Amino acid sequence: MSYTTKEAAHDIADVLRAADKEAGKRNYTAAVIVAGGSGTRMGEKTTKQMMLLCGKPIVVHTLLAYQNTPCIKEIVVAAKADEIDIYKQFKEKYGITKLTAVVPGGETRQASALAGAEAVSSKVRYVAIADAARCLTTPEEISEVCRVAYKTDAASAGIPATDTVKIVGKSGYIESTPERAMTWQAQTPQVFRHALYLAASYAAIEHKFCATDDNSLVEFVKHPVKMVKCSKQNIKITEPCDLPYAKLVLDMRKSEEADL
Repeated sequence: MSYTTKEAAHDIADVLRAADKEAGKRNYTAAVIVAGGSGTRMGEKTTKQMMLLCGKPIVVHTLLAYQNTPCIKEIVVAAKADEIDIYKQFKEKYGITKLTAVVPGGETRQASALAGAEAVSSKVRYVAIADAARCLTTPEEISEVCRVAYKTDAASAGIPATDTVKIVGKSGYIESTPERAMTWQAQTPQVFRHALYLAASYAAIEHKFCATDDNSLVEFVKHPVKMVKCSKQNIKITEPCDLPYAKLVLDMRKSEEADL
């Protein structure tokens, strides 16, 4: 019996599908959303993650971005203890089907991220750590950072610095000026092999090392982290002036989608 081009194409397609399935198992990824902050700089009684933006709480925009990212298979939230039950409502109301656990956050962001990373399922090989208030992150950016992490075991969203950065001492005087071409602003997600992230977190606890972000933990155990250029829109909502900008970006995206 002759082997037709059509049959060969079907066989190749089957092999590719099988390879994709195996890669999915090897790269099974959970998002850990750190949402334990109080948002005091916002000057509001409502926590930052629960403030409304375009009709939805800020954290919901973040959750939906990870929900809509194909390579993210589950989502864990490290939340304020008195906000845990609210996420059950969010799961139902907004269709966040990947949300598998909500755990109490710790006293610090570092402790909250670890609590989330410890709560993922046994299937997880990679964790994407993200700030709840970084609500403009897109599924495309998340996917790209994950893709790089699958090759390097550690990757972070970020943007090259456009301003000159100064190293300033406690006295307030400039101590040095790093070469601008080598300076970046870190964003989230920051994606790591799960075992590496846990090992780095436990090492930091043992040595009483306080990390400024999750990259710092992995840097502490001397593992390189690959930076992945993302968008300037991927801001963290920190002060009241950030909200009008975030609304403008979301309105612009909605308008662009309507034009398609």
